Amino acid sequence: MTGEGQTPEGGERDTKIADRVEGSWVDTKAPEELRPYLRLSRADRPIGTWLLLLPCWWGALLGALSLPEVSGGRVFWVMLACGAGAFLMRGAGCTWNDITDRDIDGRVERTRNRPLVSGAVTVREALIWMAVQMVASFFLLLTFNAAAITLGILALVPVAIYPFAKRFTWWPQVFLGLAFNWGALLAWTAVTGSLGWPAVILYIAGISWTLFYDTIYAHQDREDDALIGVKSTARLFGENTENWLRGFLVGSVVLMSLAIIYALAQRGEPLILSLSLAGAWAFGAHLNWQLGRLNINDSGLLLKLFRSNRDAGLIVVLILAAALLV
Repeated sequence: MTGEGQTPEGGERDTKIADRVEGSWVDTKAPEELRPYLRLSRADRPIGTWLLLLPCWWGALLGALSLPEVSGGRVFWVMLACGAGAFLMRGAGCTWNDITDRDIDGRVERTRNRPLVSGAVTVREALIWMAVQMVASFFLLLTFNAAAITLGILALVPVAIYPFAKRFTWWPQVFLGLAFNWGALLAWTAVTGSLGWPAVILYIAGISWTLFYDTIYAHQDREDDALIGVKSTARLFGENTENWLRGFLVGSVVLMSLAIIYALAQRGEPLILSLSLAGAWAFGAHLNWQLGRLNINDSGLLLKLFRSNRDAGLIVVLILAAALLV
């Protein structure tokens, strides 16, 4: 492996990555030889794992609420396995993204020191690391039912396509949403035994949410993206971003509410339905809070708002979990 902090030619290079979390466990606890690989997987930036995991937990909890006879043990295992799987598959997806984007990343200020660009990891090493993460994730997937296993395998399609989307469409965030919210389908199916319309509607709600938070994130790179010809919704919306985000906010809340109603109306328990719907509306209130503070020209603020979406998604998880205990 090329030494960390050096180019392939041996020259020293600053490897600090602009948006990484300082003082993370990767920097302070992980073995030095593993750090470039963990950074390749964004293990030092857990927000991506959260954003992949949260729709899984939404799907699992909503599925459990729709079928009261499902055992708590199954729901607990699905949520636990999704946690480990989200960490592994987010890492594999980021590795794949960096392999495909290694020529672009060197021309973007925020990404120019990522491990593949800096020479800390070779392409061959990155491919092996990606395979290790995928195999480990597959073993977790095998503990689910056949329908969920099939969905887990199909999830590789949007994951594989996403890194190329910004080359051919102004809407790469849609492809990110297709990949990052697949867990809502998978976890619902793992809990209930089959795919249902509430999960599909919840999945589309998640895609709308992804368009909200990743447009905010993409505004950090819009100037570099314009110079190198990379497309994004941030560039497409420009100064009209706030209006578009408001639309995605409304779409997310309305669709999530519809998914909850579809899943729970037949139970005939108004308290559980009302409490679950409160989760969707509290989620929307958090997105509205973000929108009220938005400044598309403040990169530091954009990153903070993007990361705050972990809390937005956790609001839904906590309230659905509370409804499950009623």
